[in-house]
Amino acid sequence: MPDTAYFDDLETRSADQRRAEQATLLRKRLASITQAPADWRAAAAEVQGPDDLVALPVMRKSDLSASQKENPPFGGIAVSNLAHVFQSPGPIYEPGGISHDWWRMGRFLHAAGIGKGDIVQNCFGYHLTPAGMIFESGARAVGAAVLPAGTGQTELQVIAARDIGTTAYAGTPDYLKVILDKADEMGVTLKLSRAVVGGGALFPSLRQEYADRGIACLQSYATADLGNIAYETPAMEGMIVDEGVIVEILTPGTGNPVEPGEVGEVVVTSLNPDYPLIRFATGDMSAVMAGQSPCGRTNMRIKGWMGRADQTTKIKGMFVRPEQVAALVAKHPDIARARVVARRDGQQDAMTVQIESDGGDAQTFATSVVDTLKLKSTVEIVPLGSLPRDGLVIEDQRTYD
Repeated sequence: MPDTAYFDDLETRSADQRRAEQATLLRKRLASITQAPADWRAAAAEVQGPDDLVALPVMRKSDLSASQKENPPFGGIAVSNLAHVFQSPGPIYEPGGISHDWWRMGRFLHAAGIGKGDIVQNCFGYHLTPAGMIFESGARAVGAAVLPAGTGQTELQVIAARDIGTTAYAGTPDYLKVILDKADEMGVTLKLSRAVVGGGALFPSLRQEYADRGIACLQSYATADLGNIAYETPAMEGMIVDEGVIVEILTPGTGNPVEPGEVGEVVVTSLNPDYPLIRFATGDMSAVMAGQSPCGRTNMRIKGWMGRADQTTKIKGMFVRPEQVAALVAKHPDIARARVVARRDGQQDAMTVQIESDGGDAQTFATSVVDTLKLKSTVEIVPLGSLPRDGLVIEDQRTYD
């Protein structure tokens, strides 16, 4: 185990100290973005802290991809200390650095109990995509050695793990089982006792299977664009937001925060001075957990992955998007929120728009639905507070059995 309980003092800051220090860094990062449009820079100049980010637009992957095509390779974002360039589907190009813990993954590995004396079998890919380098950077930050194994050639992976004596695994949750099963088949006993995973769902049954084998498995939430966003600790109560990012939970299709505890889209502002991304939408859904982690770390916690925010659904041959639902709500001050429900009526698609309101005229709302969503719909006015707070603004109830 590491010699100290925490990776650094940032993890145990008071809420006021964290807010003040992040506000200072945020203003510096915003001031450094000089190639943005004039109206964006004017709005950014008014931002004093994380709570003011709502004044800036959300950036989506499609926006980043389009800007990179117009202004390659990074869409006009000034990047410093560039050591690597990676490519993700889209294509989207991400910069990478090799300065200390550039991706901020060391914090997660430390929490998982990995440090000096450990050898990490890194089964994330090293080609084009950054996951392999992200976890190698984290291992370097905690003083662990790395076997850059990548994926595939499982029998060789088992032999290397045996011969080298690897003590920790990094990779997708399910590939570890492939290695362990191959080791059993070969009659090889491995020394793996810890696993740090990402890039896929860690199902409770799989985590338990690893625990039964004496392997403590924790997961992180990271992306190629942002690096580490949040991570589990042995307390196993939610995921703690990394100290180098600001996380907002927004209503899908908008730039507006949800009510505390409600499900919404994870939008992240990276405070990385080499590559600041402001209000970058991950497309993932989560919710903030109340209270502080029993592990003693004081930053905000999220509940982990809770679905995708891009709920775009084709109904009657037309795409209905969360942004359209948000526009419908914005048109009418007496609409608190709205939810589109797609269903089947016999052999045809049907659509109902449920509208939370304490009044209003259904026919007026129906006209706005046609104008905004470009489809006719049944409109149901429901009492305030009656729609589920699950982050869905478009619910597809159709089955095709």
